[in-house]
Amino acid sequence: MSKSIDLQQEGIEVKKSCCYFCHQNCGVLAYVKDGKVLAIEGDPSYPTNEGGLCCRGNIALKHLDHPARVNYPLKRVGKRGEGKWEQIPWDQAMDEIAAKLAAIRDEFGAEAVATAGGTSRTDDWARRRFMNMFGSPNCFHNSHLCWIPTFMVETAIYGWCPFDLDLGASRCLVLWGQNPGASSMPEMHHIRELQTKGLKVIVIDPRFTETAAKADLWLPLRPGSDLALALAWVNVIIHEGLYDAEFVTEYCEGFGELADHVEQFTPEWAAPLTWLTPEQIRESAYMYATSKPGNIQWGVAIDQLGKSAGAAMHARALLRALTGNLDCPGSDLLTGPSQDSITDEEMEANDMLPEAQKAKQIGADRFKLITWPGYGRIAELAKKHWGKAPTAEWMCEAHPPSVFNAIITGEPYQIKALLVSATNPVNSYGQSKMTLEALRKVDFMVTCEYWMTPTAALSDYVLPIAGALERPTITNSYGCADFLLCSQRAIQPMYERRNDYNFWRDLGMRMGQEEMWPWETVEDAYHYRIEPLGYGAESYDEFVDLYRFHFPEREYFKYKRIGFGTPSGKVELYSSTLKDLGYPPLPEYAGPVENELDDPELAKEYPLVLTTGNGFMPFHHSEHFQIKELRFLRHEPRVEINPATAAELGIADEDWVWIETRRGRIKQKAALTQGVAPRVIVTERGWWFPERSMAEPELGGCLESNTNVLTSVDDEHCDPFSGTWANRGLLCKVYKVNGADAKEGK
Repeated sequence: MSKSIDLQQEGIEVKKSCCYFCHQNCGVLAYVKDGKVLAIEGDPSYPTNEGGLCCRGNIALKHLDHPARVNYPLKRVGKRGEGKWEQIPWDQAMDEIAAKLAAIRDEFGAEAVATAGGTSRTDDWARRRFMNMFGSPNCFHNSHLCWIPTFMVETAIYGWCPFDLDLGASRCLVLWGQNPGASSMPEMHHIRELQTKGLKVIVIDPRFTETAAKADLWLPLRPGSDLALALAWVNVIIHEGLYDAEFVTEYCEGFGELADHVEQFTPEWAAPLTWLTPEQIRESAYMYATSKPGNIQWGVAIDQLGKSAGAAMHARALLRALTGNLDCPGSDLLTGPSQDSITDEEMEANDMLPEAQKAKQIGADRFKLITWPGYGRIAELAKKHWGKAPTAEWMCEAHPPSVFNAIITGEPYQIKALLVSATNPVNSYGQSKMTLEALRKVDFMVTCEYWMTPTAALSDYVLPIAGALERPTITNSYGCADFLLCSQRAIQPMYERRNDYNFWRDLGMRMGQEEMWPWETVEDAYHYRIEPLGYGAESYDEFVDLYRFHFPEREYFKYKRIGFGTPSGKVELYSSTLKDLGYPPLPEYAGPVENELDDPELAKEYPLVLTTGNGFMPFHHSEHFQIKELRFLRHEPRVEINPATAAELGIADEDWVWIETRRGRIKQKAALTQGVAPRVIVTERGWWFPERSMAEPELGGCLESNTNVLTSVDDEHCDPFSGTWANRGLLCKVYKVNGADAKEGK
């Protein structure tokens, strides 16, 4: 775009901003004059995207001043959900919200206030800092479905999560439930380049995705059967002699116990459970184990299995250790936390939350790994080994469905207030009807947002939040990486929008926390965090202008010098940390939460296997549906069905169909494709319709095509390690929508 801008024109500045519309945070150059953004383009010097921007990144200017944006603080004046609002000043809103929160704390205790956060759209350490000093342990995200359980299970086994892939020297990449060909253009670009240099790619996915089409080997397993596949790989690698004997002998604990444990989990055992052949399972295990060094790239699929998720994460983690693909060139790296800058955890003030309040965290009695019992133990081990701990904001969360249930039932105690920051729970959490009931019932709700979402429409206050071009950003893998990618505001926030940092700081200043908020702006706080790097920049913006990135020198084989951050100092194949928390120290098999073998009667009524949550361009989760240029690309929700199955059911391509589970039903348009097996149904996630009325009872059609209506958060379906709920491997039925019931979904 810069070619259309006269760069010699007086007064034009080039700001080093970023795209904020998915987790990549790609670099953006913004051309600014007189406080207005004239144009944007991808930053060619930025390591993530090297100048490219996808369709999401290219709509930043449309997002910046979209007519549907929330631009001023709004206070509800009618009945909840009626759609009547009064525009008020920011300071008035803060005064009134602070007074209400103080009254709730005085009457019901600080734990009666909970907060839901978005997917790295917020300065989350600021939220945790406020809540710790306020006294509530009940912070959460939707991260139970996205990497956080994986991080904690793998940290229990290795002493840190090896999420940083050293792909340049890799010979094999396993993409387990990930489709960068549709969700992450920069990642897919780099993978394709490396394939020309000999990289082998294995894709594990029920769908023949864009990425599977480019793979060396595609495993179309039954949705929800990942644990069986991982256990069979472990069996093959051990019992067919493919493991790295030197690494296992020198650096692992519990190999004998593991070998005995997995003897039963042969490819022949796993084949009927996974719908793969023993030959496919054995060939893929051989390809990964013998094409060294190699990587296993995380994807959300295993995080969303429900009750078998923790064991599947454990089994998958064992594969890296058995093959020695840890912290060596071309493998999955154990970077540890940043030793050079102030980490997110160091900003959170976790020591300010009393132990008595930690014990009140909802879900901590059942799902211990991602609540204070498990996080406290892992943080202790990490500080002993690394000197620093992973962020509590992401790794130590109240259990979201249990919080919503507490609002409805008052058990284990009543949640009276919910602070929502850049998320839309009714469309992003399981069993949406229950979530919506909680949002309707909670006594007091405040939402910080860009748009009037169904959740915002039910709030008492809606606060306008600065977007991508109006805020600085530090990208550091949720506070758990050793590197920093820094970006600056292109312009100051328009209208009365403010950064969400201001929201938490302004509340804190009104509630007796003045001494804990010495940084007037988020740039001041960021400068404090990067000062220890030693670059000598006088401000955060100066650091971005002159340097922008910090990548510490890569050290491989750190375990040879310092060991692993576990109680034994080795990789614990037999995990003492999990055992001490009351969990199996070796991964035990459990089937999908609903399946045709364990639930034959249910399978008669619901004969198809459902996987929900298919992400798709140009949207990200439930975002961007208001932007007509993106909506033009994908204007209606689609469910993937095999043509043979559709023919049996009398369904044609583009027919509206009902997809039904025991929890409810939704409608999407049939998209007939050979890319899914005849027994598999794949729905799209996130759908709502902001062009409709945002008042009750319609609320933007938030249930009509919302795949989370179909999912299960029942305790018996949740992973006992983390509480992650069941989005994959459910049983469903599909049938054509008739005219009489076409408008259901209230």
